[in-house]
Amino acid sequence: MSEFAFELELCARLEEHGDGLVARQLGGGVAEPGGRILDIVCVDPGPEFEDRVAITSETIPDAAIESAVGTGQARYWKDAFDCHPERARSATERALEIGFFERDHSASAASSREYVRQVARYPDWYDRIVGIENKPDLGRPGDLEAQLRTDVSLALVDEVVLATESYVTRAHLHRLPEAVGVWRLHRDGADAGRSLEIEVLREPTPLAVAEPGIEPLESHPGRTEIAPVSPAAKARARRRLAERAYGKGWRTYDFPDCVACRPDDASGATLPYCEWNDRVINAGSECGSACPGYEAASATAVDLEAERDRRTSWEAEPSGKRRRQSGLDRFG
Repeated sequence: MSEFAFELELCARLEEHGDGLVARQLGGGVAEPGGRILDIVCVDPGPEFEDRVAITSETIPDAAIESAVGTGQARYWKDAFDCHPERARSATERALEIGFFERDHSASAASSREYVRQVARYPDWYDRIVGIENKPDLGRPGDLEAQLRTDVSLALVDEVVLATESYVTRAHLHRLPEAVGVWRLHRDGADAGRSLEIEVLREPTPLAVAEPGIEPLESHPGRTEIAPVSPAAKARARRRLAERAYGKGWRTYDFPDCVACRPDDASGATLPYCEWNDRVINAGSECGSACPGYEAASATAVDLEAERDRRTSWEAEPSGKRRRQSGLDRFG
């Protein structure tokens, strides 16, 4: 099956049987954030998870979290950031939009400047983070070994797992870093062939996330450029990764505008199933007039955000923590 379908069905399986957050296709680098993309990320709730849920359903900008804007006295936004003014302005506007910052209208009016404060202290809301690399067919491994060695040497996530449908041999296991866990996924034929069961072939070894890491960068004949990564830099990157996972989730796909595609919930979540191809498909790359089975139609309306709200502890419209300033909020 395609890696896209495999990824969606595994996300549905993990969401159904876990109590954490599941997201996909997130940057897993530090020195080069986009240099490594993690297929699936699972984030376990921390002690203050409910406080995070109450603030906003969106990703909170990292610059806003790191700023000197606090929950007490309001501050002039420009004085609260140690970064480029454009980035500071963007972070302030986004934090206001999603409800992490609020304006102090009295202070702003008195000084003719915009004063802001946090609506709540940023909580300690996440715990263990697991990165999962999907490779349904080990006969076409691509850069699998290099990707997993990067994950282990950097140790940005607490555990790394390889998920596959292939039969896993001793030779496969020997080629993988010992710290990488290995799952083989099996299909339950009683459920239209799409119910996944996970066989744990090797448990992952916890990685040293609190220690310095090494991030491989560009490879050249006979040498590889690397970047040492400090524990502090890793901690900031872990927070960004957790925040991105919280705001994004894994339902980031569309439904094709074709009569052959229908919403299918056999996996426990609603996925774009193509009856012509007899499988889940990626609307962006696999569906269109070039397909022999394509017949134009209005795309099926599926409220994936409502489904996530219903099936997980994430809330689409939390109550928020913004304080109301009587008579002034209507001015924005």
